[in-house]
Amino acid sequence: MHPTPGPGRIQLAGRTVHLAWLREHTSKTAPLFARARAEDGHARCLCRSPALRLVIRCTRAGRYHLAGWPGEGEQHASTCPFYKLGPGHSGRDSYSTQAIREADDGVSIRLATPLTRPWDCPVNRDTAADEPHDEGHARRTVGLLGLLHWLWEETQLNTWHPSFRHRTWHQCHALLYRRLRETSVNGQGLESVLYLVPPFTPQAAAANTAALEAFRARLGRHGSTERRGLLLGQIKEVAPTPYGVAYRLAHQRTPIYARAALHARAARSFRHAFSRAAAEHGARVALFVVERSPGGHLVAADLAAMLTTRTYIPADSSHEVVMADALAARRRAFTKPVRYDSADAVLPDFVLTDLHPAAYVEVYGIHGRESYDQRKAAKREFYQRQGAWLIEWDVAQPLPPLAHPDRSRCGPGA
Repeated sequence: MHPTPGPGRIQLAGRTVHLAWLREHTSKTAPLFARARAEDGHARCLCRSPALRLVIRCTRAGRYHLAGWPGEGEQHASTCPFYKLGPGHSGRDSYSTQAIREADDGVSIRLATPLTRPWDCPVNRDTAADEPHDEGHARRTVGLLGLLHWLWEETQLNTWHPSFRHRTWHQCHALLYRRLRETSVNGQGLESVLYLVPPFTPQAAAANTAALEAFRARLGRHGSTERRGLLLGQIKEVAPTPYGVAYRLAHQRTPIYARAALHARAARSFRHAFSRAAAEHGARVALFVVERSPGGHLVAADLAAMLTTRTYIPADSSHEVVMADALAARRRAFTKPVRYDSADAVLPDFVLTDLHPAAYVEVYGIHGRESYDQRKAAKREFYQRQGAWLIEWDVAQPLPPLAHPDRSRCGPGA
């Protein structure tokens, strides 16, 4: 008798369990993982029939976890945690295996920004580190925005489904933290070098403060080496200081300080994230490279910022925030492709995953720019060749009909 298919159900060593249970009881399930790895070589996802293979990985610390089988992400149900869009829908395609390497013990990322340096090595603290640019070649390192987008894509925070009622920072933190434990950056466990701002509750305040202090203590000079760290959180406010700005984060009292030159560069590079519209209608998530000042303050040496909706769906403009919110309000299932470090990548603005084959949504917010018009024409030509269903929105016009075809017959509000 075959197990009943369903998203979130996993077959492991002949036993059918829920993925949430596996993740919650990591120590208890270790023997089950080890047996499946030895006897079958893989697990099975039951979101479809026949079942799809899953990779079983084990970190150096002995923690087991599951990953999608390479090249089979699009075969999973769109509601499945292992679903992924196919090639051509992600900026990750621009990297070589040197930049992002997947192995049995997890994922290893080669970050362009160094997190350690000799104590006597000079560094320019007034400008951000250059992001990787390997024109015409696969990128060998990942920039800060690339790492931020990788985390969002791997945890499916760039997706939405009608079954979601809302998404909070608490939910984002849980998904992201699990991924940190399975990843290394520049040879170090990402969990040990990245501080993920935890959601604030009065009960957790003391533990959160202690965790931040432990992170801060790891920074700075240790012997002949200066250590830097990564900090990921949501920017709530950018406040001026005598020397630059203070980034005040949601869920955290301790600000991140930055010099004026660094903030000016960040505001240019990530202008949509630092726009007034982002502060009023969306959210902005940032990944900082931080150092500890002589006075013990956290100081940004570099950063990447990302505009999102209030439910943390990434967006490339305030118009895309409007579209993402409208799609969610109309109970559509969709994915927002992310660029990573590929500024010139030609990707769909949104992919509707509740249709087969998937449909596409394009948001046109710029008029009269030749390069933009050429990219728009290239996208339209691609969709025509694919015979794909395309929804287009010129932001100078009202939103087009967005309801699912099966629900649109039910009238307004379906």
